Amino acid sequence: MTALTDRTDDRWDDGFIARSRPRIVEGNRDDEGDEECEGDEGDDALVRAVSGAGSDGGKSTAPPLSPEGQALRLRLDALRQLVGLSRTRLDGKTLAEAGRVLDEAAARRGLSPQHTVVAIAGATGSGKSTLFNSLAGVQISEMGLRRPTTAAPIACSWSDGAAGLLDRLEIPGRLRRRPRETSEAEALRGMVLVDLPDLDSAVGAHRDHVDRVLALVDAVVWVVDPEKYADAVLHERYLRPLAGHAEVTFVVLNQVDRLPGEAADLVLDDLRRLLDDDGIALGEHGEPGATVLGLSALTGEGVGELRELLGQFTQEKGAATRRISADVDRAAMRLRPLYVADGHPGPEIGEVARAEFEDRLAEAVGAYAAGLAAERAWRRNAGKACGTPWLRLWRWYEGRRAPRTLAGLAALAAIGGRGPAVAQAPVEEEVTARQRVEQAVRVVADEAVSGLPDPWAQAVRETAVRGADRLPEALDEIAVTLGAAVAVPSVKPPRPTWWPAAVLTQAAMTLLQIFGGLWLVGQIVGVLEPRLLPPVLLMVAGIVGGPLVEWSCSIAARGPARRYGQDAERRLREAAAGCGRARVLEPVAAELLRYREVREQYATVAAGGSRLSTTRH
Repeated sequence: MTALTDRTDDRWDDGFIARSRPRIVEGNRDDEGDEECEGDEGDDALVRAVSGAGSDGGKSTAPPLSPEGQALRLRLDALRQLVGLSRTRLDGKTLAEAGRVLDEAAARRGLSPQHTVVAIAGATGSGKSTLFNSLAGVQISEMGLRRPTTAAPIACSWSDGAAGLLDRLEIPGRLRRRPRETSEAEALRGMVLVDLPDLDSAVGAHRDHVDRVLALVDAVVWVVDPEKYADAVLHERYLRPLAGHAEVTFVVLNQVDRLPGEAADLVLDDLRRLLDDDGIALGEHGEPGATVLGLSALTGEGVGELRELLGQFTQEKGAATRRISADVDRAAMRLRPLYVADGHPGPEIGEVARAEFEDRLAEAVGAYAAGLAAERAWRRNAGKACGTPWLRLWRWYEGRRAPRTLAGLAALAAIGGRGPAVAQAPVEEEVTARQRVEQAVRVVADEAVSGLPDPWAQAVRETAVRGADRLPEALDEIAVTLGAAVAVPSVKPPRPTWWPAAVLTQAAMTLLQIFGGLWLVGQIVGVLEPRLLPPVLLMVAGIVGGPLVEWSCSIAARGPARRYGQDAERRLREAAAGCGRARVLEPVAAELLRYREVREQYATVAAGGSRLSTTRH
C-alpha cells in the first residue's frame, strides 16, 4: 500500500493507530530530534486512548433511557422471565436463540452507548474494501485482484473509547485503525466501521468471521455490484433472515460508473424489487426501513451522500437499541409457535368440563348406587321399626338362613370349577372403574389443552396423567370408607321424630291381636263367658291395623329415605370430586396459569414486533 510507505507531515495518512501526530509545544513544532525520541511515548498514548486504557475501557455511564430504550428494557425483562418460566417446559435448544439475544443485549448495553458499530459486508469483487477506504479517507483495507483479499475483519474508529466494542468483535489491536482527520470525518465521529471478509469466500474461516461479526454489530452496509446484486447466497443466507433488521440496514449498489445511461436506475429498481421480495422494508418517503442508494467507491460518486447518511445515523445513537429490538423481534417470531396457537387466548377448564369430570368420578366410585343403597337401608330400618312382629320374625329367619345358603352355593361353584368366574366379577368392576377414571382425565385434559401450542398442551397432558396415576386407588378408598358406611346393615340411619309413635301404635296393634286371641281361647276352654264377637273384632283390628300402620310408615318414610340417599350420594360425590380436584384439576389449572403468565410475558416481548407478522417472505 502506497500510503504505508509515504511518510508525510500528517502521520494519520497510513491509517495506523500506532503512529501519531508530531507534538506541538506552545503552538510550535518540536524539532526533528524531539519528534523522533518522543514518538514511542505518543504512540503508546494513542493506543491507550483508542483501546480505552486510561478511560473507561469502552464502558461509560449510560445516559437516561429514551422511550424507545425503556420499551426495549421492558421487552428484554419480559424475555428473561419468559425463558425462566419455560425452562422446565421447553428444551434448551428451543430457548437457545432467546438466551443468545439476552446475552448479546446485556453485553452491548454494558459497552459504550456513544459509539455505533457499522459493518461493511459484500461478496467477492463488490468493492467493499474500496468503499471502506473511501469512507475512512485513507487506504486501510487491502484491495486488489487477488481473491479473497480481506482475510480478517479490520476496524476503523473515528473517536476514542471503542476498545470494549472492538474486543467484543475479537478484532486484535493490529487490525484497529484510525481515519484521516478531515472536516468530512468529523461528521462520522462516534462510528466504528468494520470491513468484513467476503461473504462468499472459498475459505470457511472467512465466512465464519462474517457470520460472527454480523451477529454483534449495530448496523450493516451491504455492498453489491451490478453483476451479483441478485446473488442467491446474499439474499437467501443473509438478507432474507435479517429482514426484520431493515432499520439498521444500508444496501448500496457499487460500481454504478460501469453502467451507461439509465442502466443504474434500472438496476437500482430491480434491487429494490428483490429486497421487497426478501421482506425488507425500504425506507422511502420518510418511512422507517433499509436505505438503498447507488454509488461508485472508485470515482467517489455517491460516497458523500452515504457518508452524510451514516453520520446522521451515528449521531442519533439509536442503532444499538434498534438492532437489539430487531433481534428480540426475530426471537419472538421464532418463539411464536411455542406460545401462540390459532390466535386463541389462554384457555381454562370450563364449568361444563369440570361438572362432567366430577360426574365421571362419581360414577367411578358408585355414588349413585351408594345413594340408592343408603335409601334402601333407611327404608329397611323403617320397616324393622314399624313392621308387624310376625313379619319381622320371618325376615329374621330369612336373614339367618340366607348366609348359609350363599355359602353353600359358593362352595358348590368352587367344587364345580366355577370359582374363578365368581371371583372375576370384582376384577372386571375394578377395570371398568379404572377405565372410567382414565376416560374422565383424558376428556378434561383435552378440554384444557384446547387452543394451546403443542409444547404446553403436552405439559398439561403430562400433568393430568401424573395426577391420575394414583387416582383410582384414592377413589377406591373413598368408596370403601364412605360407601360402606351407608351400605352395610350394621350402620343404622338416623330415625325421625315420629318413629316412636309409629312403634307404639304397632305395639298396640300387636297387643290387640294377643288380647283378642287370649280372650277367644279363654272362651273356647270355658274359662270365660262365651261372647265371640268382641275378641274377633279385637283380633281383626290388630291384624288389619298392623299392616296398615306399616304401610303408612313406608309411605311416610319415602321422603326422608330419598333425602338420606341423596345426602349420602352427595357426600360421596363431593369426596370423589375433591380428590379429583386435588390430584388433577388443580395441577392442570396451575399449569394453565403458568401458560397464561408466559403468554403475557410473550405478548410483552412481541410488542413492537407486530410489523413482522405482515412481512412478506
